[in-house]
Amino acid sequence: MTVLLPLTLGLVYIFMWLLRGGSREPGLPPGPPTLPLLGNLHIFPKKFAHFKWVLKVGPGTAIVLTDAAAVKELMDKRSGSTADRPPMHVADVVAGGLNMAVSRYSESWRTLRKTAHTILTPQGSMKHLPIQRAEASQLLHDILCRPEAFYTHIRRFANSVILSVLYGKRAPRYETREATAFFEAQHEWELVLEPGATPPIDLIPILKYVPERWAKWKQDCAKTRKMQRKLYFGLLDEAKERLSQGEENGCFMEEILAKQVELGMDREMTGYLGGILMEGGSDTTSSYLQSLILALVAYPDAQRKAQEEIDHVVGSLRMPTLEDLEEMPYIRAMISENHRFRPVAPMLIPHCALNDEEYKGFLIPQGCTIFINIWGIFHDPELYDDPENFIPERYLLSENGTKPGADGSDLRPNLPFGAGRRLCPGIHLAQNSIKINAMNLVWAFNFTTDIDAQGNPIVLDTFDYQNGLLTAPRPFKCKITPRSAEKVDLIKQEFLEAADIFSKFEFGLSEEDKEFVMRSRAKC
Repeated sequence: MTVLLPLTLGLVYIFMWLLRGGSREPGLPPGPPTLPLLGNLHIFPKKFAHFKWVLKVGPGTAIVLTDAAAVKELMDKRSGSTADRPPMHVADVVAGGLNMAVSRYSESWRTLRKTAHTILTPQGSMKHLPIQRAEASQLLHDILCRPEAFYTHIRRFANSVILSVLYGKRAPRYETREATAFFEAQHEWELVLEPGATPPIDLIPILKYVPERWAKWKQDCAKTRKMQRKLYFGLLDEAKERLSQGEENGCFMEEILAKQVELGMDREMTGYLGGILMEGGSDTTSSYLQSLILALVAYPDAQRKAQEEIDHVVGSLRMPTLEDLEEMPYIRAMISENHRFRPVAPMLIPHCALNDEEYKGFLIPQGCTIFINIWGIFHDPELYDDPENFIPERYLLSENGTKPGADGSDLRPNLPFGAGRRLCPGIHLAQNSIKINAMNLVWAFNFTTDIDAQGNPIVLDTFDYQNGLLTAPRPFKCKITPRSAEKVDLIKQEFLEAADIFSKFEFGLSEEDKEFVMRSRAKC
């Protein structure tokens, strides 16, 4: 009897705690009705969460911000309280807590962040413009030769730029060994992180102790960790070897290796910093450019206006430069509109509150998960006229694209890149790639609807996007044709002239890569 009584009381306490765990605490913002234990977990969207919102997830609390003023106040002005990430056990298993994008707000994170900011300044990013322009010239040439493969040409471009910038080694083909290894590892990583792919380990911590032979998620994490480490640390060691032999080419990792002690970086941190920057630089830029082409096909009037402007400024006797963009208000508006129309990270990566915060009478409790619904903000009809359509002109009428009478003062141009202390450190590098390619693509090609086997136009679905924290349009078909013979000649000439820049980054190419490079240049 003396044993049963405390055991019974303990079970009753746990049961009552579980029941209470699904209820909404006083003071929280309003949300849908909850169920005992589950809260709103039963209605939490497993895909396209940016179309919905939820506030109670089991015993935890999740708050969704779909208001620019709230984002500005809580995430930017009070960033010291909202800079954490929610617990993500699978990410810690894979990357040892050193994936800067999803790791907790810790001393290691601060060191990684400071190191990235030290190197990726606006001025530091400018020195990488030559390789960005050279890779952009290959993108045009690749599309000219095989327009049907534009989707993977864009992925190769983005991956090769960040490989060159980080490790001083490029990928001339989509099938280059390092590019293939990255895309394979990234696929496994995204599967591990996908909602519903693993048990709710962070909600039920005891699941961490299930033996690996009975836990497929542990096997998947181990596989992903092995793939990532082989790639990240292999590339790091190659850069270190070149540096020791005096063959440096000014890449990011050379700077970090030379300042490791000063920066407080060890080998593990350096390897994973390169990894997360490669992940962000490959996925976000390629997703943005794929969405831009989708919009140009779906909205031919916008494409025509952009082409008229760039023809007026640049003409057909040379290619555009970054300096030209100052004279192209419509194309600048088009770039901003594409961020709004199809943000690469519709919900960003969730934050976590380090302290209790109060906002407009509502409690933002310590430990709650905070989602920033970028999609919801950018498609708010109170802020934007006809928000579901691609209309660059809106950014000619007001700085933030808002409709007449709407207060857009709480919006900021870099909102798609994150908030507060979690703003993307590679923003300047990414913006340069976006600007260069947006101008190049509009200048060089016409993008139109393709036809099917029966001769009917293929209607594009501008909502057909991949699921995940980072989204991109699913591969789609369109017709891409050069705008003139003069532009074809210039594309070939620019690609040939880029050979000298490429040569500084063409280390350890396979025989297949070398053959591809020679064959590509021979076509010019």
